[in-house]
Amino acid sequence: MTLDIVGADLPVRLRSGATVRFAHLDYAASAPCARVAAEAVERLLPWYGSVHRGAGVRSGRSTLEYERARQAVGDFAGARAGDAVVFTRNTTDALNLLARALPPGTTTVVFDGEHHANLLPWPDPVRLPAPPDPDAAADLLDRALAGIAGPAVLAVTGASNVTGELWPVRRLADVARGYGARVVVDAAQLAPHRPVDMDALGADYLAFSGHKLYAPFGAGVLVGRADWLDAAEPYLRGGGASAAVGDRAGDVTWATGPARHEGGTPNLLGAASLAAVCEAIADADREALHAHERELLERLLAGLAAVPAAVPVSLFDPGHPRVGIVSVALPGHDVAAVAERLGADHGVGVRAGQFCAHPFTRRLAGVAAAPGGDCGTGPAALLRISFGLGSTGEDIDRAVAALAAETGGRRHDAA
Repeated sequence: MTLDIVGADLPVRLRSGATVRFAHLDYAASAPCARVAAEAVERLLPWYGSVHRGAGVRSGRSTLEYERARQAVGDFAGARAGDAVVFTRNTTDALNLLARALPPGTTTVVFDGEHHANLLPWPDPVRLPAPPDPDAAADLLDRALAGIAGPAVLAVTGASNVTGELWPVRRLADVARGYGARVVVDAAQLAPHRPVDMDALGADYLAFSGHKLYAPFGAGVLVGRADWLDAAEPYLRGGGASAAVGDRAGDVTWATGPARHEGGTPNLLGAASLAAVCEAIADADREALHAHERELLERLLAGLAAVPAAVPVSLFDPGHPRVGIVSVALPGHDVAAVAERLGADHGVGVRAGQFCAHPFTRRLAGVAAAPGGDCGTGPAALLRISFGLGSTGEDIDRAVAALAAETGGRRHDAA
């Protein structure tokens, strides 16, 4: 019950005047709040105080809970001895922090299949085209790294926020290791659906967000090797990041460890809620959760196959493993308008647009350039259905029926 969703039975009024339970199918943007996260915040609120900055009982309890959260999140990610666990605002914030900590002369390699959070922060990266299959991905990476002199980093997603497909992270990490390159994994979409483990992934760094992991209280995390982080300039200069400040400008001794990059009063409630979800998921029957997701995914893909207007997109083979995310093209339809009608007339919440992955959605849509961005218009716009904890077969069926109704119906031979 700790992984029940707050608002799972939220009623919404349709334009017709009818009231239905809201079918939230936009988990890939922001997952709803797990009850365990809300309860963690509620328990902590009476004790809320300044972390690392007071002598009173509230400050002491808050500091204890904050550092306990750090340990729990690190355990969830498979942090190793010596790894830093730095709390951030979200995955984007975590990857920007790491990008600023790269040693001078470091070259970053990314694929065009990345979310903007893992595409834009890196200084002058080597960008590789989105590969048609895992073999091509490994080959592209091998050739790219062979041409790089000096330190290098591979930054790769664990699961696509557009197609849900799992990327061959371990295989790519093994290629990177052969060249002495470090590996950064954007686990924003992976962590809510699959176990994440630094060693199993071959990752030096791992980043993910609370708001995608059922803890929407403004926290994210960067987990990984401490050497670059301890050598870098502080990400946020201020109280907490400084160990000692002298009387002259620039006379500062910066802290080491996570504090170096967590300047200012930390987000205690965000960290505690994220830790609570991490612990609850770690204690859950992961195979049962995976089986439920797989059942919903098969149900969705089967339903979409009967809707002529909906064309599911994928980078790899259509049968390649994926998490609970499916995007479809709707040729001849205004994707934003369809998504709006799904919400207003059917009580189904989905996402339309390019999902902050513009080069990738253009590749999938087969267009060289496209206006519209994330507003759901333009030739590269897709409609995304994503789900997770709390999603039901009825949610999936209603979404498919609504999509069929708004785009011309089902095939006559559909069951």
